[in-house]
Amino acid sequence: MTKLSLALAFSGVFSVALSAQDNVRPCSSNDLRGLERFHHNDPVELARIAAADQELEDITRDFVEDGSRGGSPYVIPVVFHIIHNNGPENISDEQVYDAIRVLNDDYNKLNADWVNVRPEFLDIVADVGIEFRLASKDPQGACTKGITRTVSTLTNDGTQTMKDLIQWPRNKYLNVWVAASADGAAGYTYRPGAVSNWPEADGIVLLHNYVGTTGTSSVSHSRTLTHEVGHWINLKHCWGDSNDPGLPENCGDDDSVTDTPNTIGWTSCNVLGASCGSPLDNVENYMEYSYCSKMFTVGQRTRMLAALGSNTAQRSTLWSSANLTATGVSTTPVLCAAEFTSTDHMVCSGVGITFTDQSYHGITSRTWEFPGGTPSTSSDATPTVTYAEPGIYPVTLTVSDGTTTLSTSTESYVTVYSNPGQTVPFIEGFENITALPVVEWIPVNENSDNTFAVTNAAAFTGAKSVRILNATSMAGRFDELLSSTYDMSGASDINISFRYAYAKRTSTSDDALRVYVSNNCGATWSLRKIMRGSNSLTTGGTTTSSFVPGLDQWGYAVVDNISSGYHTANFRIKFEFESDGGNNLYIDDINLAGMPVGLQEMMDAGTFPMLVVPNPVENEASVMFELDVPGRVQLDLLDVVGRRVQAIHEGMLPNGLQRISLPVDGLPGGIYMVRLTRDGGSAVTRFTVE
Repeated sequence: MTKLSLALAFSGVFSVALSAQDNVRPCSSNDLRGLERFHHNDPVELARIAAADQELEDITRDFVEDGSRGGSPYVIPVVFHIIHNNGPENISDEQVYDAIRVLNDDYNKLNADWVNVRPEFLDIVADVGIEFRLASKDPQGACTKGITRTVSTLTNDGTQTMKDLIQWPRNKYLNVWVAASADGAAGYTYRPGAVSNWPEADGIVLLHNYVGTTGTSSVSHSRTLTHEVGHWINLKHCWGDSNDPGLPENCGDDDSVTDTPNTIGWTSCNVLGASCGSPLDNVENYMEYSYCSKMFTVGQRTRMLAALGSNTAQRSTLWSSANLTATGVSTTPVLCAAEFTSTDHMVCSGVGITFTDQSYHGITSRTWEFPGGTPSTSSDATPTVTYAEPGIYPVTLTVSDGTTTLSTSTESYVTVYSNPGQTVPFIEGFENITALPVVEWIPVNENSDNTFAVTNAAAFTGAKSVRILNATSMAGRFDELLSSTYDMSGASDINISFRYAYAKRTSTSDDALRVYVSNNCGATWSLRKIMRGSNSLTTGGTTTSSFVPGLDQWGYAVVDNISSGYHTANFRIKFEFESDGGNNLYIDDINLAGMPVGLQEMMDAGTFPMLVVPNPVENEASVMFELDVPGRVQLDLLDVVGRRVQAIHEGMLPNGLQRISLPVDGLPGGIYMVRLTRDGGSAVTRFTVE
């Protein structure tokens, strides 16, 4: 047998479901590229696929249902692997639950629309008798909700490479991967004969917006999983092995099911459609592309049950009593995890956050604790809480099933910002911050790897800055640094400036730093500046060692394209770093100005303009000034009559905007001065200690 004839012998073992309305490619069951890494187009391996497929056809031809199950359904344990990069493809648990509901309705003739099938087919609408249950035990026997989540840019790949990230044993679970891409289609899988020898390739891949009826999906997309499970249990398309419906040559093929009329296949819901000499095609079949599917036939039911009863691709082990016990789907699950989510983690004071109990399984009672919130406790499944005062707050949830009690507590879970926000001008050099997070700066690190952190390894002014230790393994990942709120309601203009330092790891490193602003406390963000390693971001050249900048390797950036629509009382700033696997990024001396009286006036005031912020001073303060050229500078703290209280700084400083901490802790209340002396003159500014 030639390689070509071998390929034709198992045509149809790979298939994809899609909507004709969507920009996804048609499936191609004769295209075995998805399995090439296994068969390598080797005639011997291709022959093994063809033999497994033929063996299952022989089993199916001779299959007779013996009735010994007494009407009990075949139960299949299922696990959903959500592969995401923190985008919309990270669908909710509820969307998965809804997909399982649709699947069980369709396979047990519980879908409400089956009664609308054309009268000619009503008497062969099948109750297939297969029930799908999310696993409650993982392969190691540990507690699970039957849903895993993996952060990876391979969500945009959707091929076998993505599936290799995580897979549970196919002899115990039906694996379903949900992602941002299904290799260019709405969903795909392989029929049992194709993957009999390669468990790694077994399972179903779905686009996230083809899962269930809720969330990112819709009713019109909800039968894609039903269609793909049909293929997974050895159903072909109604028109046979071709994945191209509507072609006249499809009349020469068949789906090996006697009660589905021979058809060319349909991509529209023409329920009166007839082709290939049949009086009426079964256009409303789940294995069509008509997108008005409502039914399986009795013949299709027999074909699927024959596959489940076979050893091909280990289908018969899935529903065995031993496996149902091992995967936890045959008994009532017990409470094994306390978990919760919320609609937000960062809000302005007075804005509600809704929390959702996602503990599992069998919750009969719960107690929430919200220190600083209103209410401060709750027993609801989805309480809404508001916080009156700015700060960072913990959340605790305790749940019980009447026998077992579990608790989970997360410190620093909620960050509440003031509204109106801080006064400006504002400059942040991180000198008074020991570690993040603090209310002023919150890092967001979805991948739980390196993120923005305070460092004393390098700084443009003072001793500290914030840094991301950027690694090759972080390529494609995003980290954020979010500011507190600032009151810009009286601004005449808004100007953000900052110092930065970055080096490439290779000549092609193209990491990106983006600056966003928000006029509504972070509910929405608007991009205002982007700097890339291939252009303006690189200040330190290329180095393979961990980059630590010198003073001459810092850049200066200004963001001034901020319209009056952002002159609000809850203005915020966000830095977003997209890793390309390059080298480290540093940020220092973040300055926010734009008020009618403030830093901008200081900059224009004279030879050595200075400003003390904040002023009046309570516990911490800094003096800010700008040098046009590098030079030796002396700073002194003076009392109200001009006597020297303490030396602040003496030594060389680079050109540009400077920020130096003032030693105000412990000073008695009153008026003080800072004197700056350098070649060419001196300057003095006053401030008040409260």
